Amino acid sequence: MLIFEFGKKTLTLTHFISTDTLELSTISDILFYNKKLELSDQAISKINNCRNYLDAKMLGQDEPIYGINTGFGSLYNVKISKENLTQLQENLVMSHACGIGERVPNDIVKLMILLKIQSLSYGHSGVQLETVLRLVDFYNHDILPIVYTQGSLGASGDLAPLAHLSLPLIGKGEVYFEGKVVPSQEVLARFKWQPVNLLSKEGLALLNGTQFMSAYGVHLLLKAYKLSYLADFIGSISLDAFDGRIEPFDALVHLVRPHNGQLKTAERIREFLDGSELIAQKKQHVQDPYSFRCMPQVHGATKDTLAFVHKTIKTEINSVTDNPNVFIEEDKIISGGNFHGQPLALALDYLKIAMAELGNISERRIYQLISGLRGLPAFLVNNPGLNSGFMIPQYTAASIVSANKQLATPASIDSIVSSNGQEDHVSMGANAATQAYTLIYNVERVLAIELLNASQAIAFRKPVKSSPIIEAFLKSYTSEVPFVVQDAVFHDLIVKSIDFIDGFAIDNDLLFD
Repeated sequence: MLIFEFGKKTLTLTHFISTDTLELSTISDILFYNKKLELSDQAISKINNCRNYLDAKMLGQDEPIYGINTGFGSLYNVKISKENLTQLQENLVMSHACGIGERVPNDIVKLMILLKIQSLSYGHSGVQLETVLRLVDFYNHDILPIVYTQGSLGASGDLAPLAHLSLPLIGKGEVYFEGKVVPSQEVLARFKWQPVNLLSKEGLALLNGTQFMSAYGVHLLLKAYKLSYLADFIGSISLDAFDGRIEPFDALVHLVRPHNGQLKTAERIREFLDGSELIAQKKQHVQDPYSFRCMPQVHGATKDTLAFVHKTIKTEINSVTDNPNVFIEEDKIISGGNFHGQPLALALDYLKIAMAELGNISERRIYQLISGLRGLPAFLVNNPGLNSGFMIPQYTAASIVSANKQLATPASIDSIVSSNGQEDHVSMGANAATQAYTLIYNVERVLAIELLNASQAIAFRKPVKSSPIIEAFLKSYTSEVPFVVQDAVFHDLIVKSIDFIDGFAIDNDLLFD
């Protein structure tokens, strides 16, 4: 069943950072309930033990260890003296803060902080406890560094975005706090905090990592699951409004081609339409167009893609992605490549393609509904001609899905050489992430237009009713977006429809089922 909830619940809860698997559903709850973060005793111990090991190691260490007492990137062979190690870390953060373009949305910046805290708490990064606790403070007080969308190649970690995320730790850069952008120094002074004095390796631990791509991935995957559910529900309303047939959703059809997503979509549509007078009435037609009949196959393939992306992102957010990695028990410090974003780049590109298809098939249902077929008036309005009705919202949807086809072009097929040839293959996962953001919010707009059309179309079927769940949903929807009697400013109606979808909460058990 659908859960009718608007806005956020007020509930004071704490999430403890630990080595327990961080599930997508857990993050959903952290965000929904606005939970505070706290380091578990286990996390504190791991952070302290790793830092103590690194400090002891450096006391008798004259040999160069990448990122600890050397330069970075193609300057890896330049050894840095012990007295300059703190300056080295601050120089790294400042010099790599080269982001540009639009600001990263605050919700995603907050996720970046959460995921960076999680990654640093496994005890393989060598950071001091003070640094992680300051990040926890930033999260809990909604002190959100200003980060920019452009600048990451998605390879040596998300260097530029994570540099901007880290600047406020050392009293530099800007933050969004209490509704405005202010210099980080002002906020530190307000809380009587001193800038963190970064120790050896800390700058690299903060800047190496995939938290920009991962934060976008988490945010967009949560959004995608919601839109996937709503695509099934709104598609069911459209099917009933179009006087469609229920037979293509019979379980027998899908059990002989048992893709998980296909089975789930057919099951949901059967449940949504259970008890509908419209779906049960005698039909004058033998078949429906593919955009209705093949919802299980098309929507289902997207669900199966979400399952793959979910697996990839879940692995990533429960991983150590900075470099080098510190292994206390094995007495090793190893420079590897866990910062490379290729797994995320491929997953985000796949997510783009799959979600674009939900928009494509939705737009086709919109077109069918306005075409004057099966007893519906042309353009879903009385007095067509005098009224243009729902003609142009379909244009808008068509424009959006065409733009999405361009955005869905894989970013990960590209690469470019950087750092004087040392970093000679990059993932471009950050570009995939920002493209996916635009694309998935575009899909929400298309589904909102379909809902606007489907609600209008089904009103012409009265007094015959749809299912109880659809009737209850539409009663709530039409209180915000009423039946269109004559031409109105459709932009306003589309915005209201988008806002209705955006404010609609669905229980985790239904989202991730």
